[in-house]
Amino acid sequence: MSKLETIINLLGEIADDRTVPRNVRSVIEEAKTSLEDDSKEMDVRLNSVISNLDEITNDPNIPMYTRTQIWNVVSMLESIHEES
Repeated sequence: MSKLETIINLLGEIADDRTVPRNVRSVIEEAKTSLEDDSKEMDVRLNSVISNLDEITNDPNIPMYTRTQIWNVVSMLESIHEES
């Protein structure tokens, strides 16, 4: 399984977690869809998703463990971005 597939699976797990606020789950779903969209260049997708995920970590209603999961995903995305 590639790093990107792992990240998409992690985002799916977060999106399926009912303790995560709906607005955060919505952004997570958008990020997942964006990463799966092959019509855009990988760098564009990565930058967009990293920015959106980074923005939602500031949401005060997000559970701490979910925030940590998102930070881990952002870190993984940044490592893919640096490799490309």
